[in-house]
Amino acid sequence: MIYREAVLDDLPRLLEIEQLLVAAERPFDASIKADKTFYYDITEQINSRNVHLVVLEHDANIVAVGYAKIRTSKPAHNHTIHAYLGFMYVSPHIRGQGVNRHILGLLTQWSRDNGAEALYLDVYSQNSSAIRAYEKVGFAPCLVEMKLIL
Repeated sequence: MIYREAVLDDLPRLLEIEQLLVAAERPFDASIKADKTFYYDITEQINSRNVHLVVLEHDANIVAVGYAKIRTSKPAHNHTIHAYLGFMYVSPHIRGQGVNRHILGLLTQWSRDNGAEALYLDVYSQNSSAIRAYEKVGFAPCLVEMKLIL
């Protein structure tokens, strides 16, 4: 298994993984379109100096992914720069082997090296397995997003 930064040649597989992630999140959010939809501009993520997109390659196939993006924090916060984590996905056949923890470690270190003083991510409140995984590495719930579909 090789952890590495994503490159443009990875784009077809990353687009497939994005659709797997969208499908996995649909049960948690009825407002996600039923047809093919996209969350990310993956090409921009790969090319941006403010984004670190990490993949795990196993047997010449990408099986896990995650990114950190450097952002300016809100003026009311006691930190000026933070990193937002997203596109977190681990293939079902390798879950429970510490892959997510390792990717989070890589993203955390890159974020620190690039001036981030905090990490943020979004997770569906009903996604208890993801919440447990993030809590294991020190994340804590902070804000609940409320939604009313009109």
